[in-house]
Amino acid sequence: MTLDISPAARTALADWLDHAKALREASDNTITAYRADVIDFIAFLTQHHAEPQGLAPLARVTTSDMRAWMAHLRRTEIGPRSMARKLSAVKTFYRWLADREGFEPTAVLATRAPKFQKKLPRPLSEEAARAMIDTVEIQSTTSWQGARDAAVVTLLYGCGLRISEALSLTGRHLPLTDSLRIVGKGNKERVVPVLPVARRAVETYLSLCPFPPERDVALFRGARGGPLNPRLIAKVTEQARMQLGLPATATPHAMRHSFATHLLHAGGDLRAIQELLGHASLSTTQAYTAVDQVHLMKIYDACHPKAG
Repeated sequence: MTLDISPAARTALADWLDHAKALREASDNTITAYRADVIDFIAFLTQHHAEPQGLAPLARVTTSDMRAWMAHLRRTEIGPRSMARKLSAVKTFYRWLADREGFEPTAVLATRAPKFQKKLPRPLSEEAARAMIDTVEIQSTTSWQGARDAAVVTLLYGCGLRISEALSLTGRHLPLTDSLRIVGKGNKERVVPVLPVARRAVETYLSLCPFPPERDVALFRGARGGPLNPRLIAKVTEQARMQLGLPATATPHAMRHSFATHLLHAGGDLRAIQELLGHASLSTTQAYTAVDQVHLMKIYDACHPKAG
């Protein structure tokens, strides 16, 4: 998208994105979203004021401008969650720009995001998670592909991996030991334990796979030997959940949610679960506690000194 903005403003936007990537350890996807959201905001200001947007006009944004922008977003019929994300990106940019250019960004920072109800994770029961792994294995037409799909889903549930993390494994991770070093979002590294059942699942897949593992090549291969497409895992998971009569929320990511919830059920420490999941903040992990308040209250009643 080309915008009628000054070279100084364009440079400021690029510098901010570089800053976010270097110091905030933002992922490539986050940087792409930041860029798109701030450019959309500047494009609106350009049209709203019918003039080019340089550093000086950006510093003069008023409460009225912000209200007009929010009204514009509502007219585009995007959801409140997306509106909140766009506003968050603009606020982050303005905090950085105001500090660098020395102006007061109150009009931007005081703008309130629309309220929306956060969607809580919907984990599977332990029985359903096991059934999902077993059923995924029989969805493919060849035994090696079935073993591959079962191994991937087992890693999601047994290690709490994101689908992108599981599919980023290469031959250099072999042989699997009792722990695995994962590079997750924001290039943050963590170590996760690998259960024997997960190791066996991967070993079974490797014994059947017609493509020998290579050090710098994806561990999980597609039918022609290329890296496995995550959409294929989503497809076989969908087929399995329909066969099992599970809800539409029984997705590959739900296996990761289930990993965290079942650890919590077993008395796992929330901080430890945060580390295993690779969450940047505890508040993200705390979302998992909301899925079973009854269980947490039972622990509270049994363990709190005043409970008796």
